[in-house]
Amino acid sequence: MTKVKEENFIQNVKGKEINLKEYYEVIMKRLWVIIAITVLTTVAGFLYGHHNNDSSSYQASTRMIIDTDDQKMKTLLVIIKDPIIIEKVTKELNLSQSAEETASQLQVSSVDGSQVVSISVTNANPATAVNIANMTAELFKKEAADILNFKSIKLLSPAKSTLLVNGNQNNMIAIGLVLGFVLGIGLTFLLDSLDGSIKRKREAEEILGVPVIGNISNMNKKKLLVKKKKETELELRSEAVGTK
Repeated sequence: MTKVKEENFIQNVKGKEINLKEYYEVIMKRLWVIIAITVLTTVAGFLYGHHNNDSSSYQASTRMIIDTDDQKMKTLLVIIKDPIIIEKVTKELNLSQSAEETASQLQVSSVDGSQVVSISVTNANPATAVNIANMTAELFKKEAADILNFKSIKLLSPAKSTLLVNGNQNNMIAIGLVLGFVLGIGLTFLLDSLDGSIKRKREAEEILGVPVIGNISNMNKKKLLVKKKKETELELRSEAVGTK
């Protein structure tokens, strides 16, 4: 009983190995199809993302030094995004957005745990991003002095330029790459299933009902003509040697 189970196990393993090999052969046979479709969809994703990248935004950053201990630093970082400051920033700059939207565009962090604090703003308009970052830093310094009587804040480097933050372009490229690969694999196996020719020994054995004992190598017309030409030349040479 144990021997029968071992034989069944070996047959199952061999069957899986054969299937994996067949899948590999199918993919390698039409690898160019997968590559071509993947390249086309990736380029299409890039072009679509480039021409329809309405969600592009710009990021501006300003830095300041806050001379205080860690506990008070946490409190001050929270105050930077407090409605008291953000509402004044929105009003001072006459922004056509709510204070909540302005706050959502702000990122405040301590640089490497130091006393240097970075205020980053992401906005669809580069000039607006710069203005919000600088105005937030200035009003925070003023409000900290008025509310907490804290004056140990020094503006270090105001925002002057912005960095382009790509919107959906990178996402479209990734989607195109994955979609192209999946479509290429699917098309490869579809073409293989539509091919009615016998490609594997197993198929021949199933159709004929007899085991396959040998293979005939593929030979195209060009190879046959070259082979025939060589054989003719050898015959002519042997005849010429015989006449001498």
